[in-house]
Amino acid sequence: QVQLVESGGGLVQPGGSLRLSCAASGSIFRVNAMGWYRQAPGKQRELIASITSGGRTNYADSVKGRSTISRDNAKNTVYLQMNSLEPEDTAVYYCNADVTDSVSYIRKYYWGQGTQVTVSS
Repeated sequence: QVQLVESGGGLVQPGGSLRLSCAASGSIFRVNAMGWYRQAPGKQRELIASITSGGRTNYADSVKGRSTISRDNAKNTVYLQMNSLEPEDTAVYYCNADVTDSVSYIRKYYWGQGTQVTVSS
């Protein structure tokens, strides 16, 4: 089994910054692409940033220029640095990882439990 554990959410004022972390652990042979999604109340979950195992990144227009996704392959951890936060960024943020299991060698997507980010004065 593989687990993803997120951290770093919280309450921040408009214009502020946050850094989210997500660590993968368990029966991991290889962590392939990793990504961050978010889901605001009453809205669908959306992909906001992704990064391949080689470090190639992609961003949704809603966060482009304000956010940076990065990863530490040695720690199986992905980060999301968010700057210039706006009330519209308020959502539950979820980590997602494409993982090859070390026992079965089956490739599967896993989700973290989510971390709340609230942008408010």
